[in-house]
Amino acid sequence: MDIRNIAIIAHVDHGKTTLVDELLKQSGAFRENQAVAERAMDSNDIERERGITILAKCTSVEWKGTRINIVDTPGHADFGGEVERILSMVDGVVLLVDAAEGPMPQTKFVTSKALALGLKPIVVLNKVDKPDAEPDRALDECFDLFASLDANDEQLDFPHLYASGRSGWCDAELDGPRKNLDALFELVVKHVEAPKQIAAKNEPFRMLATTLSADPFIGRILTGRVESGTLRTGDSLKALSRKGDKIENFRVTKILAFRGLAQAPIDVAEAGDIVTVAGMTKATVADTLCDVSVEEPIDAQPIDPPTISVLFGINDSPLAGRDGKKVQSRVIRDRLMKEAETNVAIKIEDTPGGEAFIVSGRGELQMGVLIENMRREGFELSISRPQVIFRDVDGQRMEPIEEATIDVDDEYTGVVVEKLTGPRKGDLVEMRPAGAGKTRIVMHVPSRGLIGYHGEFLTDTRGSGVLNRIFHSWAPYKGPIQGRRQGVLISMENGQAVAYALWNLEERGKMFINPQADVYEGMIIGEHSRDNDLEVNPLKGKKLTNVRASGTDEAVRLTPPVVMSLEQAIAYIDDDELVEVTPNAIRLRKRFLDPHERKRMAKAS
Repeated sequence: MDIRNIAIIAHVDHGKTTLVDELLKQSGAFRENQAVAERAMDSNDIERERGITILAKCTSVEWKGTRINIVDTPGHADFGGEVERILSMVDGVVLLVDAAEGPMPQTKFVTSKALALGLKPIVVLNKVDKPDAEPDRALDECFDLFASLDANDEQLDFPHLYASGRSGWCDAELDGPRKNLDALFELVVKHVEAPKQIAAKNEPFRMLATTLSADPFIGRILTGRVESGTLRTGDSLKALSRKGDKIENFRVTKILAFRGLAQAPIDVAEAGDIVTVAGMTKATVADTLCDVSVEEPIDAQPIDPPTISVLFGINDSPLAGRDGKKVQSRVIRDRLMKEAETNVAIKIEDTPGGEAFIVSGRGELQMGVLIENMRREGFELSISRPQVIFRDVDGQRMEPIEEATIDVDDEYTGVVVEKLTGPRKGDLVEMRPAGAGKTRIVMHVPSRGLIGYHGEFLTDTRGSGVLNRIFHSWAPYKGPIQGRRQGVLISMENGQAVAYALWNLEERGKMFINPQADVYEGMIIGEHSRDNDLEVNPLKGKKLTNVRASGTDEAVRLTPPVVMSLEQAIAYIDDDELVEVTPNAIRLRKRFLDPHERKRMAKAS
């Protein structure tokens, strides 16, 4: 069967996973009476809840005798480790762009990787049926984006389509029939080249492993594209590392191929197809699975280095062990090592004490998703404030710079520019009207300056602003950046918070807890209205007397507390504070720094 391998690229919430749903339905991948969940490719619970794609996933459809393998790529730069590996498996990309918003930072990140690999793009302008859609402007911005990313002439001569993924249609003309996705299927078959590997089917078998997972029945499994040769169940293979060292010999116990959303066992895998192989015990991502006669490994795409690090430790608060069952440092370490094995963008280091681990990754969202997965599995953790990773280049200290693309109402542009260019050391790159009373601001800001800024940004823009960020480059260290301005309210007692005490403390600042919440000495229960920390007693009740008079009993009316999400809590804390994460609670607290940690913090700042 003829084969086409494509990846779909889009910014968060531009409709990528919804479009894949329609491709599956219209290609006949589902039975007519089959119950299918919305956004079927978002198989992870967190993906469904947040509406974002975290893990790169493959699916396959048949269209008029051609098998089209589709790779759904993550839309956020924090999960770029998935993107860089997965693009090596495809021969073309479909760039999905919101006709109203145009290309956004995450689009730029993944597209730059695809163009660098020489992949030819197809541009699909999605959501053209929205009232604020401007498909012509979005198309011009796509061309400008490709030109700025040094696309070659063949890549700049890209075909484009107009679509509405939710309505299930795609046409070559804006005023087309709007019936189905046939135009997209036909353009993929016509524009994307068949895999070059098909010509090498008589050579020895070779495959680069790009994703790793585990099946409860068949064990460790690796997915990749067959670069040459054919593979049959029962064949003997070996695994080579990136450097060419032999890792293990193994026998193939099962070969699986993507058929719709499911994987079906097949007897023979041929060059050019994307398949999953089982039988190995040690081989992992970026290793080459090959015939025993092969000596040279396949070149693996280099992965961009991590830019931030977070300290994962055991939960040693007085409330430890009440919610979770996995609290020992040994169990936490095993789980982190397992994560680093499948996610090549994460690096794990042990601290000298052995009870905490430095986890380095791409961004706060990536760390937040890892911590959220662990707390759902029953772990209890203490998490430090993210620290930016610095580099030394020719004796000069370099730090990561991010490109922030901000859409705000015109009236709030002043305060946003002032805060990012002043105390946060950002540089204004572009500022232009975006229509509908909004302004688009593009700035280059040190990663340190954006940690903890998002909550302040939403307050400054009354919740109407949108901020997208992406790693841009390394630049010379820009000097100290001021952290959080407000101090915190710290509990000085152990027990349950009393409504009367919280009511009296409201004039001191904003509360983070409700009455009857368990508190302990050193726990942060609110934000101080001034810049210093203040120890308070949230257990202090009203003194009772035997004298009663009208008007002496005041009704206790509490302002609802500030409830932070996991990412907000991690970004909010200061260097001498921790986030205590359990399956049922997220708490903030002060911490005592051991000498090793104090030295690391001093070096980072």
